[in-house]
Amino acid sequence: MPHAFLAAACLASLSASALAGNEPSPAAPPGIASIEAQSAIVIDALTGDPLFEKDADQQRQVASTQKLLTALLVAERGQLDAEVVVEKSDTQVVPSKLGLLPSDCYPRKDLLKALLVVSGNDVARCLARDHSGSVANFAAAMNSRAALLGMSNSHFANPSGLTEKGQYSTARDMARLAWLVLRDPILREIVRTREFEFQFADGKVRPLVNTNRLLRTSSVCEGMKTGFTYAAGRCLICAGTYQERSVIAVVLGSTNLGIWQDSRTLLHWALDLPEEVPPSTLAVKSEGGS
Repeated sequence: MPHAFLAAACLASLSASALAGNEPSPAAPPGIASIEAQSAIVIDALTGDPLFEKDADQQRQVASTQKLLTALLVAERGQLDAEVVVEKSDTQVVPSKLGLLPSDCYPRKDLLKALLVVSGNDVARCLARDHSGSVANFAAAMNSRAALLGMSNSHFANPSGLTEKGQYSTARDMARLAWLVLRDPILREIVRTREFEFQFADGKVRPLVNTNRLLRTSSVCEGMKTGFTYAAGRCLICAGTYQERSVIAVVLGSTNLGIWQDSRTLLHWALDLPEEVPPSTLAVKSEGGS
């Protein structure tokens, strides 16, 4: 089934109240309500129904979590085995970067995987330019797609999530995006990848480790996307499955340590699991839209 028809069918299957914010979500225990994040939501990954929310409609920068929308547009266009040639403009972006060089040539799927696993901003620009001819045109495509998804409280200005005036989304809108991304089998497989070996155009191979540490510290996490800028704070969209239940948690504007604890707490509460002790060593990267 073509991506466009699949997306329409998936969105149509949501209940009328799902993600609409019309009814309060179930009351959460005090420990959940006191999470550090400025904004958060947990939804049922099957129905889209909200299970918990905290200021879920607050407009915020969402950093690199918006690369999920970049990836969705690329995946929906298809031809993932086609070659993409890197241009100089693709490399002219602040870190974090994978290290693409002008005239390098890569399969589109390899770049898509690098985008979601290590969050390279040069990769985001390359895929955006390849898709739409320019970053500006791609931003317009992002906003058109977001509108079709019902993300009525969002506006995007670039494919990477680097801070830009007038760019924002909400936890609720990002949950809607994540809900659809999980229904794409290629993207679902990529976001749960813990690490893989990336071959550069010069033949060198480098292992790339997923920026989402919950993939290595929580047995129920099925990945999705991290994000950080100073304006956005620590952000994470994560999915989790236990037995027959799957959920999606969106955490925006948390702290260096709080992002992992907040996300784990929400996932494990929603899946009715005992909370695990958080990892004691959580190194922090500098600003770069991870």
